[in-house]
Amino acid sequence: MMKKIGALSLLVMLMVTSCQKKNEPIVITAEDYHASVDKVTGVMIHDIFSPPVASRIYAYPNIAAYEILTRKNEDYNSLSGQLHDFGAVPEPESTENLNYDLAALIAHMDLNRRLIFSEDRIIAYRDSLYSIWEEINEKEFNISKDYGLKVAEHVAQWMDKDNYKQTRTMPKFTVNSDEPSRWQPTPPSYMDGIEPHWNKIRPFVIDSAPQFKPTPPPPFSMEEGSDFFKEVKEVYDISNEITAKGDDSEEVAIAQFWDCNPYVSVTRGHLMFATKKITPGAHWIGIAKIASRNTDADLAKTVYTYTKTSIAIADAFISCWDEKYRSSLIRPETLINEHIDDSWEPVLQTPPFPEYTSGHSVVSGAASVALTSIYGDTFAFDDDTEVAYGLPVRSFNSFYEAADEAAISRMYGGIHYRAAVEIGVKQGRDLGKFVVDNLNMYNESGLASN
Repeated sequence: MMKKIGALSLLVMLMVTSCQKKNEPIVITAEDYHASVDKVTGVMIHDIFSPPVASRIYAYPNIAAYEILTRKNEDYNSLSGQLHDFGAVPEPESTENLNYDLAALIAHMDLNRRLIFSEDRIIAYRDSLYSIWEEINEKEFNISKDYGLKVAEHVAQWMDKDNYKQTRTMPKFTVNSDEPSRWQPTPPSYMDGIEPHWNKIRPFVIDSAPQFKPTPPPPFSMEEGSDFFKEVKEVYDISNEITAKGDDSEEVAIAQFWDCNPYVSVTRGHLMFATKKITPGAHWIGIAKIASRNTDADLAKTVYTYTKTSIAIADAFISCWDEKYRSSLIRPETLINEHIDDSWEPVLQTPPFPEYTSGHSVVSGAASVALTSIYGDTFAFDDDTEVAYGLPVRSFNSFYEAADEAAISRMYGGIHYRAAVEIGVKQGRDLGKFVVDNLNMYNESGLASN
């Protein structure tokens, strides 16, 4: 009899313990959010999204998560009315048992799912987390999920009006070989110019795509002594000089570190395939992650960091691509092969779009301003973003220093002229300052600025 009572008591205790476990609060940390960002980055690499499209994929999910967190944290201000055509997200029907942190992460994952091709990868990741959260606290999970998905739908409806779908049916970029300055597809895959209509995408903060239209490049001329020819020759001379150093070339290491070209094609025999890499925007999202982690930022500051940075990056791509297809400038590889050395190859593979201005320079300039506005202009960090792709860590004393290196890396790589680099990083910094000055996201109480 005593054994039966003991067994029954044990069963009751197990049931009580189980019930208590299911009613624990669900805790979402900054690391959970980093993991969600990393997951979508991995899917984007797998799906091979272009740099401009990748910037769009980062921006909208971060905005949705940020908006939810502003509902519980008075230190952060809603972006409603601050971003073009963006209205207030719906309020929850009830705050009882609502976990805003959980809702924010769910909204982030749901918009990620909508924006990539390999939706099954995000769904599998999401469902694995759903099972865990439901086990911890079913009621809190369901209420938070409903609100997260409600906000995600609101952001998705706004997103669907940014002209992206319309640009999918617009004509390809027309190459006119009769104009010697006009961009032409480059080896080895000779791809069409990507995203020639990206300037038609609705910007987030800047007034319009041409708002930060840069000064023109030097007038095209392949006559020796002309400013433009000097720039072409400089690319050729630098390339020969740094490659002659062999494995000791710091410049080649810099070029490879900042390559970030998702379109690199490799030919082996009769086969051609792509090696998969992150985009320039993804590299800076990785730096945002480093800054957040190095300062032990909580979830709210982490999401704020990602959101502000991704908005600046997205607008930078719109601005840069507007100029690329306006000037439609020919790449160094084409001119050097035709006029100087037909066997020359750049250190980096030339990406498939016009030369001016340098996309990495513009994006790096904008991202560096956004991150500096949060963490200050003397924020030193070790950049391990490229370790996963077989490249070593590089160290920087500030975000501006990293941006300057990213910009000059394009000359070392042989894919840009000096004007595209120097004017490009200025274009990005001017744009980044405008984004920072026109977004009131943080109420001052401890960060470097808003």
